[in-house]
Amino acid sequence: MPAKSEQTATIYHNPRCSTSRKTLELLRDNGIEPTVIQYLKTPPSRAELAAMIADAGIDVRTAVRKRESLYGELNLADASDDELLDAMAANPILIERPFVVTGKGTRLARPIDAVREIL
Repeated sequence: MPAKSEQTATIYHNPRCSTSRKTLELLRDNGIEPTVIQYLKTPPSRAELAAMIADAGIDVRTAVRKRESLYGELNLADASDDELLDAMAANPILIERPFVVTGKGTRLARPIDAVREIL
């Protein structure tokens, strides 16, 4: 096992998601024991979510789980960025996962290898 790094990390995690579990494993394999936020239980605020999306260098639509049934039920296909942020803040199941935040930046771990850029 690699030496424990001084780097801190936070993962916005859903334990039911295989990509989220694999990303958590990647962090631990790199000697990082992250702060784990189960975002369905403790969702980020709208402002925190907007900041993470901006820091990750992605657009709001990329951060939305389009395969989630609620996406269709709420008719979000034509929603504005503000409407999408409102929907994700109100319904955290709509947030794509996992987001990882380190001192070197923020990434949406899709693909998981994107996280390596901030380790």
